[in-house]
Amino acid sequence: MQEIADEAGVNKALLHYYFRSKDRLSDAVFQRVAKAIFARLTDAAGSDLELEDKVRRLIDIYLDQLSHTPYVPGYVISELNQHPERARQFLDAVRPAQGANGVPIFLAKLAEQIQERVRAGTMRPIPPRQFIANLASLCVFPFAARPILCAVLGLDDNGFTDFIAERKKGLADFFLSGLRP
Repeated sequence: MQEIADEAGVNKALLHYYFRSKDRLSDAVFQRVAKAIFARLTDAAGSDLELEDKVRRLIDIYLDQLSHTPYVPGYVISELNQHPERARQFLDAVRPAQGANGVPIFLAKLAEQIQERVRAGTMRPIPPRQFIANLASLCVFPFAARPILCAVLGLDDNGFTDFIAERKKGLADFFLSGLRP
């Protein structure tokens, strides 16, 4: 707790006053990290943007946020592996608004948009949850696997930044082209 207080620039007593224990502090950090990105993502996914614009917006949110907080994927994965009970905490922190049928509103909106495209013959069918999982994976993986990617691709910090900028430019077209019939 002293190291955390020192890093935060506060005294240890203040940290104990607000959080009481390292576990409670850890819980608060975990919830804050989970909420930081997921609220914006679910808002964007449930928006009225055209599907193509929505994909670009989701990629922008993911890659911008993760570029500013590259530790998040590794932190969340590590926390969930070391403390499986945090899965419930994670869900509670990021639980999106749900419709009457219990389906998150953003998934229902996404399902409508996908169905419109499928009926028009401009998109292959894909369940909305697979759509989201695929898109999230393409955005998160480089950050979660950064050490190995940097080693394999010979990237230093600047090289990784350039890699993400390059990815940001082409990822939406790559993803969307994979959904065309």
